[in-house]
Amino acid sequence: MGEENKGDREREKDRDRDKDRRRRSRSREHRKRSRSRSRDKRSRSRSRDRRREKRSRSGSPGKKDKRSRRRKPSLYWDVPPPGFEHITPLQYKAMQAAGQIPANIVADTPQAAVPVVGSTITRQARRLYVGNIPFGVTEEEMMEFFNQQMHLSGLAQAAGNPVLACQINLDKNFAFLEFRSIDETTQAMAFDGINFKGQSLKIRRPHDYQPMPGMSENPSVNVPGVISTVVPDSPHKIFIGGLPNYLNEDQVKELLMSFGQLRAFNLVKDSATGLSKGYAFCEYADVTMTDQAIAGLNGMQLGDKKLIVQRASVGAKNAQIGQQAPVQIQVPGLTMVGGAGPATEVLCLLNMVTPEELRDEEEYEDILEDIKEECNKYGVVRSVEIPRPIEGVDVPGCGKVFVEFNSVIDCQKAQQSLTGRKFNNRVVVTSYFDPDKYHRREF
Repeated sequence: MGEENKGDREREKDRDRDKDRRRRSRSREHRKRSRSRSRDKRSRSRSRDRRREKRSRSGSPGKKDKRSRRRKPSLYWDVPPPGFEHITPLQYKAMQAAGQIPANIVADTPQAAVPVVGSTITRQARRLYVGNIPFGVTEEEMMEFFNQQMHLSGLAQAAGNPVLACQINLDKNFAFLEFRSIDETTQAMAFDGINFKGQSLKIRRPHDYQPMPGMSENPSVNVPGVISTVVPDSPHKIFIGGLPNYLNEDQVKELLMSFGQLRAFNLVKDSATGLSKGYAFCEYADVTMTDQAIAGLNGMQLGDKKLIVQRASVGAKNAQIGQQAPVQIQVPGLTMVGGAGPATEVLCLLNMVTPEELRDEEEYEDILEDIKEECNKYGVVRSVEIPRPIEGVDVPGCGKVFVEFNSVIDCQKAQQSLTGRKFNNRVVVTSYFDPDKYHRREF
């Protein structure tokens, strides 16, 4: 019994010793972890102190960091949409309000990753129609020519090629050019009339063109030596009538340029035959030459014809000095009664019929009847001649109508009444005709 108690006490002591050892072991582990945490805290504290000291020595780091961040361009802010690089935010909003651009344009990639040219949204404003192109010219030649001219004239706004693409219609002898920016497209309008391989090019806006709000539609420069094919209405616009039909554009221009450099010139041609209608319009680069040219050219004998040269707008000169002039209809070829020449009993009516209309027998008869009926209102009509086209033959006077009256007075009444009237949606142009030539059929 005594031995059993003794064994129990020994075992109890062993358990107590084990507990003490475990307690001391846990205590040592705890002290180790505490010391480790303390060291880490002191290390972090020292690291923060070192950074503070470094910043205090380097001055004000915040401003430097901001400056360095600004040097990196943003991929999203202040980057204009592709194709709108030259448009202000205000103009862009105006275009959206006008419905010319969708209100929301969602790009699949950041703006900077999209090419800055070739946007389909502005394509109609970046295209130009080019007519009267040389036969057989290639698209590459057209692009090379215009890219070269843009740089030579100082109209290119950046390095590289302003013209991105060219499409040529060989059947109808015209092309479309696509430019990289709207501004460069507008400036390229200044090349209207430029000579390329012996051809005077006609440059126009395409039919689907819509002006961009707040942007100029006309070029801001005149290219030296280039004569535009569009003569805008102005007090200095000159009408040249009585031109022999056999004179071509270069010959008429040569005659006009004996008085000075031309800014614009247009010889009016028949759209069906391409032949001259015998009249033209022009404007001089130096507007002070207008009166001199009119005085020098008006009444000039040219072949079997006399030139009629005057301001295209009646009273334009008077309007310049503030006088009121009667408003007259603007018609190709004639704007005042005096321009018809000396009165005779034969009246020539222009811009009334086309060769296509005269080919059709029934339509020809209807036209003849209409003209006779109308002209009989002003006096007795002796005869009417309407030269008709013949296949393969250049018929003199084709496209003109000749009416012979019984007297000069009757013819004058008809001339005054018919000038400016409309016939088949065309404005009628009139002039007196030599009776002897009429009877000899020298039309």
